[in-house]
Amino acid sequence: MLRFLVRRSLGAIVIILLISAITFFLFFALPSEPAQLACGKNCGPDAIALINKNLGLDEPVPLQYWHYLVGIFAGRDFEIGHCPAPCFGYSFRNSQPVWETILDRYPTTLSLAVGGAAVFLVIGVSIGMIAAAKRGTFTDKFFSSLSLIGNSLQIYFVGVIALWLLVDTWGLIDRPEYTPITENPAKWFSGLLLPWLVLSIIFIANYSRMTRSQMVEQLNEEHVRTARAKGMSGRTVFFRYAWRGAIAPIITIVGIDLGSLFGGAMITEFTFTLHGLGRLAVESVTEKDLPMLMGVMLFSCTAIVIANIIVDALYAVIDPRVRLA
Repeated sequence: MLRFLVRRSLGAIVIILLISAITFFLFFALPSEPAQLACGKNCGPDAIALINKNLGLDEPVPLQYWHYLVGIFAGRDFEIGHCPAPCFGYSFRNSQPVWETILDRYPTTLSLAVGGAAVFLVIGVSIGMIAAAKRGTFTDKFFSSLSLIGNSLQIYFVGVIALWLLVDTWGLIDRPEYTPITENPAKWFSGLLLPWLVLSIIFIANYSRMTRSQMVEQLNEEHVRTARAKGMSGRTVFFRYAWRGAIAPIITIVGIDLGSLFGGAMITEFTFTLHGLGRLAVESVTEKDLPMLMGVMLFSCTAIVIANIIVDALYAVIDPRVRLA
């Protein structure tokens, strides 16, 4: 297992370095000059030269990239002051350290993504297991039809309708807002319940169909039929043999869907006016705040890569054949 994790971690480091390099050099591939973006439209040559010097933009691009990487791990000194590690530079919009803004925004996105994933896994897998156990019956057909409907819906449409009906019209759910879980767990839960349900609706449809398909396939495997022939109860065969074989591929798909989950969280944040990393990324694009955009992209990609390593480790625990490979 240790060799497995080391190999995955080394690959993750290479991926993160490539992402940082691509992101950084795309920064300079844009037609606009970074110092001009930081200064604004009514900015003279002297002011632009001063900004280039203060932010280190007057150095060669490869050297700037090296200083950028070093700053992430060891901090960096600018003409305007010292930026402690991890240093992602200063925002063009408000001259605040990028890292501080990310730390302020990421708990919202993390809560939204983790809560949404928990909802769609619990509900989606449960529906899929029920449909597999009742395959061919009305229950199976009913859940299959619901999954097709859910898969055709869009977050921005469902979010607006749910907000109008459940909050404004019927008052069944509190208006969505983010409250730190350390301050008030109950308010944190009630404030994110509706965004979780909206974010997870498409994933529920996909995972219910996927779980049903995997369970039906596992129930027809030789080892499951052998266990049934030995006189084991249907519950034992279903959960101990079929379910364990079906859950491993689902965990793999969860790792692949992490990027889609972040994209869905971005739309959900805008729909419910939540101030997370997705909303920060869109604001950075709109305001051409390149250091902030780079920091958000690198932070998000790193989080997704780390989450994939965790998923791979869980997959290796569930399926010993992965460790042997």
